[in-house]
Parts: sequence; C-alpha cells; structure tokens
Amino acid sequence: MIELLVVVGIVLVLAAAVVVGFVTRRPAGPRGGALPPASPVEPQLGEDAAPPRDTPLRTVEQVESPLLGESQALEVPEPTAGRLTRLRSRLSRSQTTLGRGLFALLSRDTLDEETWEQVEDTLLTSDMGLAATQELVERLRTRVRVEGLTSPADLRTVLREELVTTIGRDTDRTLRTLPHADRPAVVLVVGVNGTGKTTTCGKLARVLVADGRSVVLGAADTFRAAAADQLETWGSRVGAHTVRGPEGGDPAAVAFDAVAKGKELKADTVLVDTAGRLHTKTGLMDELGKVKRVVEKHGPIDETLLVLDATTGQNGVVQARVFTEAVQVTGVVLTKLDGTAKGGIVVAVQRELGIPVKLIGLGEGPDDLAPFEAEAFADALLGDEAAL
Repeated sequence: MIELLVVVGIVLVLAAAVVVGFVTRRPAGPRGGALPPASPVEPQLGEDAAPPRDTPLRTVEQVESPLLGESQALEVPEPTAGRLTRLRSRLSRSQTTLGRGLFALLSRDTLDEETWEQVEDTLLTSDMGLAATQELVERLRTRVRVEGLTSPADLRTVLREELVTTIGRDTDRTLRTLPHADRPAVVLVVGVNGTGKTTTCGKLARVLVADGRSVVLGAADTFRAAAADQLETWGSRVGAHTVRGPEGGDPAAVAFDAVAKGKELKADTVLVDTAGRLHTKTGLMDELGKVKRVVEKHGPIDETLLVLDATTGQNGVVQARVFTEAVQVTGVVLTKLDGTAKGGIVVAVQRELGIPVKLIGLGEGPDDLAPFEAEAFADALLGDEAAL
C-alpha cells in the first residue's frame, strides 16, 4: 500500500512539472530560436526632444534584411507614394486660416486697392517673403481683371493655380538615391542641432526602405553623445546597417567608413548624418568641407540635404546661407511644418537659396516625412473647399 502511494505521488509530481513547463515556456522565434527583439525605445524627435507618448503602432513583419541576409522582425514603413496627400490634414489644421483669409478677401463685391493690400498682408504673415508675395498678388490682380472673375469657385481655382506656380510646379525635386554601377548613392545630411537632423536622417531611411532600397547609415555626428544611438535605433527597425565611431572621433573617418561598408554590402544608398556643432576649435563649416572631401574619395556625393526648422521662419533662411557657402546643398528638408510654422516659408527658402524643398516633416510619427508635392501642399495651405 505504501509503495502504491509513493508511485502515485511521483506521477502527480511529474504531471505538475509538465503543466508548469507548458504554461511558462516561451513560444519559439524565427528559425526555432528566441523571440525577435522587442521594438527599441522610440527615439527622440528633435536633437534633444523627448519621444512622443502617442506614436501610433507600426506594422511589424518577419522579413529578410536585404543587407544582413537573415530573417528579422522589422517594421514596414508606410509607402511614400501619395504620403503628403495622406498627411494633408496635419498641415491644413494650422494653415486653414490662410486659405480662409485669402478667400474671404477675394470674394468681396469690390476688389479695391485696400483689399489687395490686405491680401498682400495675409500672405506676408505666412512667411512667404516680400518679393514673392508682391509677385503673387500682381498675378492674381491681373487674372481677376483680365478674365473678369467673380464666382467663388473661379476665384479659388485661380488662387490655387497661382500659389502652385509660386511654390514651383515644375521644380525638379528628385531625390538622387539610386546606386551606381560600382558603389551606392551617397546622401549627406547637414544642419544645426535642434532642427531634427538626426531624426530626419532616420526617417529618410524609412522613406528609402519603403521604396525598396537597402540603406547604410553613417553616424558622423560624433559630438552629440546620443546621436549615434538614436540613429542606430532608427536603422535597426527597418534593417538598415549603422556605421559609428568613438564619441568625439573624426566625423570624416566615420563617413568614409560608412560608404566603404555600403560598397561592401552592395547597399543602394548611404545616408551620412553630420554634426550640427563641434567641441573642437575647428569651425563647423570647415569640418563639413572635410567630410565632403573625404567621402568623395569614393566618388561624388549624390545629394546634400539641408535640414531646416520651419518654425524659425526667416531666421532659418539666414542660417541656411551659411551652409550653402560651405557645401553644395542640393535640396532642403523642412521639419516641424505641422505646428506653428507658416507654410509660406517653403517659397521663401526656395527663392532666397535657389534650392528646392524636397522633403517636409509633418508630425512626430516615424512615417511623417513626405516627398514634397506642390499641388498637394497648396491644397493643404488653402484648406478644404467646403471649409472655406
């Protein structure tokens, strides 16, 4: 009897162990291994900003990394085609007053000199700049007079057409990121700290991945301690390889190594994030010039993108001139256009610098960086027709 009880006890213990093991056992990850790593902490949005608390969830899929050749749990960025149109509401929330103000003035029974002056004042408040505003108003006055426009629908159509012309309907905004026969395309990202430069670099990696490109990131901002970590976090989410160096190291060396790694991995594009300030006696512009010269040992740089904070208005234009004197800037990225920024700054930047706006940032989400489209931007500035 005692032996029977012992046997029953042993069976019960073994059964309990099996149950506990089943409940606590973690499901297998890819290839029978551990679970994919948890999504990294949301990186900061500006150079020193805290991460957002309301960032929407992104799609995560088990896909093969084009550079590493192995299956990973990676985020799937939102497609870039039509992205600006999808983000239109974020811009129009802060800009609809411009469209309403202009439409209300142009819909008056009599368009006298005082009314046209008010139209000009309204446009000036959008940071468009004096010269561009005066030209736009003159074209509007001519068309209204010559075509005899009076209906609200016709007035809005003409206003939109002339605004698109001012923004630049036919401006070449192509991002040159396609690889060459023997090396990847190289994009240099420049700008002062505080504009969201490193974040923009990370978001641009997502834009390229969404368009089917493989990307290597170069963390050449060796002055700011968190910059390399921040950039690596962005890259790891979409399978981009990040090249970094020691804190306080030579930025040009990191940039050179990033392009070399891009060639080794046969990547499509290398994005190089540069410093916005330095802790050495070397001037920032001299350092940028050095980075450019060293990188070009691999071949010409395809794009140099200048990141500007749209909320700084005309001060940002002044800031931009300094960079254009140091490196050959090929395109502008305007960030923070969804807040208090005034949309006319797009016109002012392009007119003053002679450089096209190629990308705009319209929010805090990882996929809120959009290729710039003149027509969609004009629609956002004017707001929905029904609202006007």
